[in-house]
Amino acid sequence: MEAPAPLESIEHYYTAKVRKYGATPEGVDWISVMSQRLRFVQLLKVIDWRSAFSLHDVGCGYGALLAHLADRHADADIRYIGSDVSGEMIRRARSRWRRRKNVDFVVAPASTPVSDYCVASGIFNVKLDHARDAWERHVALTLAAMHGGSRRGFAVNFMTPGALSDRPAAAGGLYVTEPERWMEHCRSELGCEAQLVEDYGLREFTLLVKPSLDQRAEMRARSASS
Repeated sequence: MEAPAPLESIEHYYTAKVRKYGATPEGVDWISVMSQRLRFVQLLKVIDWRSAFSLHDVGCGYGALLAHLADRHADADIRYIGSDVSGEMIRRARSRWRRRKNVDFVVAPASTPVSDYCVASGIFNVKLDHARDAWERHVALTLAAMHGGSRRGFAVNFMTPGALSDRPAAAGGLYVTEPERWMEHCRSELGCEAQLVEDYGLREFTLLVKPSLDQRAEMRARSASS
């Protein structure tokens, strides 16, 4: 999938952030390590930890999710790949995690690498001056790519309208939505099972999305015939 047009301006935005603030939560436009980690907890609920898996961290920034995994899931057998539209983010991530095994970082590729799970934290929040309908086309394309690139499921988060009261100066450049909008999209357009996670102390929600029973049966059939 080719990168949608909005990503060029998003790349400039986040590259400027990380150059100003470095490999910190502020460098990826988050307020604190605590809120960043809280989001990771919700996203990782999509994972079945009982067996080894591969994980694609979409919009990985400087690789903050790896620190969380090391602290909370040190014994898990994970093959990690992080991708980001910002080459500067990827440069810092590679430097930060250069000694870590089973880890790769790539500048967002033309096609989504296939993994067991995909997660994405905050990649839809900042739309800058893009029109809402254009941004929602970008969101839909990204969700489709994550679905196509994950064998066992994916997870994403979105800000709710209440988040605008926390950042009034930036309200015009933020994307907020109600959960039903994208839950229904995942179910009707992608044919997936979607679970809502909310009320975890932030003005946002997380969607845990997994293949339907029919999709899982189709994947098993393809695997058996290959």
